[in-house]
Amino acid sequence: MPIILWINLTGTTVFQPPTTWEEHESPEEAGWDEDKLREARTYFNSLNSTAGIAIYKGKVLFSWGDTAGTTNAHSIRKSILSGMYGEYVENGSLDLDDTLSSLGIIDFPPLTSTEAQAEVRHLLTSQSGVYLRAGEESWNMRRQRPNRESHEPGTYFYYNNWDFNVLGTIYNNTSGSDLFEDFETKLAEPLEMEDFSMSHTEYKEEPSRSLHPSYLFRMSARDMARIGQLYLQNGEWNGSQLISPEWIEKSTSVQASVPGNSIYDYGYMWWVAEEEPWKSLGLYSAVGRHGQSIDIVPEKDLVFVHRVNSNRLLFRLFPRGVTQSQRLHLLELILDAKIE
Repeated sequence: MPIILWINLTGTTVFQPPTTWEEHESPEEAGWDEDKLREARTYFNSLNSTAGIAIYKGKVLFSWGDTAGTTNAHSIRKSILSGMYGEYVENGSLDLDDTLSSLGIIDFPPLTSTEAQAEVRHLLTSQSGVYLRAGEESWNMRRQRPNRESHEPGTYFYYNNWDFNVLGTIYNNTSGSDLFEDFETKLAEPLEMEDFSMSHTEYKEEPSRSLHPSYLFRMSARDMARIGQLYLQNGEWNGSQLISPEWIEKSTSVQASVPGNSIYDYGYMWWVAEEEPWKSLGLYSAVGRHGQSIDIVPEKDLVFVHRVNSNRLLFRLFPRGVTQSQRLHLLELILDAKIE
């Protein structure tokens, strides 16, 4: 496959390296309307999107923008960690009923006796009831954080970076390994990721906020698509079961209701669509700030990855992302191009 050249929104020429993904010869050959996909592309170009890639029946349907560029994955990191938890829950190393107290989790200020009874399942569903400061929190997270002990563990959904960061600590303590190293050997290498490097990972320490660092990834759209395809294939890749289908089913089933979100409820760090027509399509998503997503549509055998490069100087000066409604409208336009 030849190198692809395109011009990004700043007028800079970008050289896209070749991919090892198998591609459909044409959208029409795959059963998609090229004119309607062009309409979707026009809408994509009108947004602050920087990359989009769709995998249909295991092959690349289209690739828009800089799909090889490694940029901040934002909260998609949480769905990645969810997949890595399955091995340790299923081999008995970790029980979803284990409490923060039994796992020796502390922070500053100290946890109360009620907070210390939060279980691993509560962290996975962002319902710990621990409302302490955390690394990588957005302004909205800080503004909306409930008062301490205002909700019992397991009773209230609040999108809580404290929960997610502590899950990184628990993973490392339980595995006796390092989650980034495990990601490389257990997922990135078997999935034959093309752009991932350990240099694209970082524990971000913010000791003035919490003892528990954030675990950050930079990742390309086309490597994220491999994660999405792995889930679509129920954890199997080239004859190897990388994540059990049982864990994927649990993780991508509703485990917590999400107040104020008309589209999604929450699984184990995956967003699960509960509004039609998305529910009938089986849509579930890994979602990150500014418009990052891995959208998996089982009923259409489709994975769609959407990226907004928040590392760009232009974005830092004028931080405009893509909203949930814009991203889902784009996905709707793409799905409308399928010839039935």
